[in-house]
Amino acid sequence: MKTINFMGWRKTALAISLLLLFVSVGSLVTRQLNWGLDFTGGTLVEVHYSDTADLKQIRADLDAEGYPGAIVVAFGTDRDVLIRLPQGHSESAGQALLETLQDKVDGAVELRRVEFVGPQVGDELREQGGLAMLLALGLIMVYIALRFQFKFAVSAVIALVHDVIITLGFFSVIGLEFDLTVLAAVLAVIGYSLNDTIVVYDRIRENFRKLRGVSPLEVVNISLTETLGRTTITSLTTVMVLVSLAVFGGDMILGFAIALLVGITVGTYSSIYMASNILLLMGVSKEDLMLPAKDGTEHEDLLP
Repeated sequence: MKTINFMGWRKTALAISLLLLFVSVGSLVTRQLNWGLDFTGGTLVEVHYSDTADLKQIRADLDAEGYPGAIVVAFGTDRDVLIRLPQGHSESAGQALLETLQDKVDGAVELRRVEFVGPQVGDELREQGGLAMLLALGLIMVYIALRFQFKFAVSAVIALVHDVIITLGFFSVIGLEFDLTVLAAVLAVIGYSLNDTIVVYDRIRENFRKLRGVSPLEVVNISLTETLGRTTITSLTTVMVLVSLAVFGGDMILGFAIALLVGITVGTYSSIYMASNILLLMGVSKEDLMLPAKDGTEHEDLLP
């Protein structure tokens, strides 16, 4: 198999990553995220129409009746509608909203459920979501340090932080709504990217064991070439499913699908050009994986 010189582009890849991180952090600081109802607080109302619901007309009616900023999406069928009202409406807004909708149509409108999220609950969810990501990254660092070596752990976590920041930055720049489903997608991206990185790290460790007289850069290139087929097939299969979800899944799952699409694309890139690149920048070598002998010296047996 011809070895692909992935690391020949490592400086260019690093520059691209730094640019994306700069744009993402800048947008997150200046524009922030478009927080959804789960984090900001508000009222969620689900209604069922006896006939097909006209979403555009419902939006226009609500805006005219004093419900500016209401988000109206189809929920399951073309007769089920989910309406999200921003913060400022009381828990009794559901019944008033039902009466408004009923006056605008000839058929029946049935109120299925009303959920009220206060601003304090939204703040708590935002804080707990951030803590969940930090805890996940911390436990990942411990796991990789125990399974491989500390340099591997640091480079893997840096790559994961890179993936998360760029994914969040994408949502900030585009202005897409960030709710609990998108947060779940971001956490899933961490798991997906980590799995891809560990596959590459396993091959790097194996090649350090069996290859003699080969530089660390060549070991990384050989390892990435050998895992390229698996990475490509896995990523393309996942992307095809996510594109189907984004196109046919409806508005309720659109943010989730887009977050995974962006995260998996960036995660696949970072497994090749960030995790391995940082490993080389930290000076990884065969000696880093050697077990110390009883007399304090190192011998050729590498960490399992």
